[in-house]
Amino acid sequence: MTDKKTATSRRGMLKGAAVAAGAMSVPMIATAQTTTLRFQSTWPSKDIFHEYAQDFAKKVNDMAGGRLKIEVLPSGAVVPAFQLLEAVAKGTLDGGHGVVAYHYGKNSALALWGSGPAYGMDPNMVLAWHNYGGGKALLEEIYTSLNLDVTSYLYGPMPTQPLGWFKKPVAKVADMKGLKFRTVGLAVDVFTKMGTAVNPLPGGEIVPALDRGLIDAAEFNNATSDRLLGFPDVVKNCMLQSFHQSGEQFEILFNKTKLNALPAEVKAIVDYAVQAASADMSWKAIQRNSQDYIELKKAGVKFYKTPDPILRAQLTAWDETIAEKAKTNPIFQKVLDSQKAFAQRAGQWQNDYMVDFKMAYNHYFGKGAKKS
Repeated sequence: MTDKKTATSRRGMLKGAAVAAGAMSVPMIATAQTTTLRFQSTWPSKDIFHEYAQDFAKKVNDMAGGRLKIEVLPSGAVVPAFQLLEAVAKGTLDGGHGVVAYHYGKNSALALWGSGPAYGMDPNMVLAWHNYGGGKALLEEIYTSLNLDVTSYLYGPMPTQPLGWFKKPVAKVADMKGLKFRTVGLAVDVFTKMGTAVNPLPGGEIVPALDRGLIDAAEFNNATSDRLLGFPDVVKNCMLQSFHQSGEQFEILFNKTKLNALPAEVKAIVDYAVQAASADMSWKAIQRNSQDYIELKKAGVKFYKTPDPILRAQLTAWDETIAEKAKTNPIFQKVLDSQKAFAQRAGQWQNDYMVDFKMAYNHYFGKGAKKS
């Protein structure tokens, strides 16, 4: 039989051992190994798009509490911009930041996430279709058919992109014919049908090509990126509004094997960081693009609205392009059908419900507005 003194002593020893074990476990958690993933964007380091990639990485890093760290390199640091998808799939890079249209050469259907009028959907509606209308499953189907070991997150609805920068402004459809023009994705086919000679240059090569006269006109994306890339240094005419890329968004790529190796709670952080970065990017784009639009005007850039006949010619060229692609690519038609069904429903709702904000803007700031 054990006396009370011995039992008390044993309980004290066990309690002490438990406390010691608990104390030993604390530094083990604090010093848990950090998983570092190396990403590359498809943008030059000075571009606001590269900044968006860094913003996403920072959100993940801040929330992961040392368990995951994403490092973002600029375009060309490891592979050229248009080779990002293969590099991530093979594990040369752990992830990347770009746009789906850059993968157009792999399967023409990939350009439908960004190129063209998207049946009248704005960029945020395209993301709604992707996340809730079947687009995500279709994109996964395409990547799987290409044997690409990647997980794709779409986010960040881009504002409508300008028709582009022109050495001479265009006033009619005939003015587009013969122009050496830069664009990407299915917009290559659209502008080709409109008579231009297209060269799908990466972002960092556009302005030097314009400066040397290798191309006559080019589109990239927005006031901030265009200003940072140096467009106003070589061209002074910018045509606003276009259907060639009116509903585009960004893509965050992960090597699927690397992503699946992360703990479930860390993968959840990635999921929610994508959503947070999407909202933050939208707000930042409004702030920065509007500021840089003013700065471009100060720099002597003249802005013109793209004439309606050119916009209608784009729609006609788009219809011809997608009809041709769908004949030879079943998944292309599948994506179109999915987009069209969603756009018809969501577009009617948005067009019927949304008030004309331009009316209110003109009331306060347009010609004849009362001065306060």
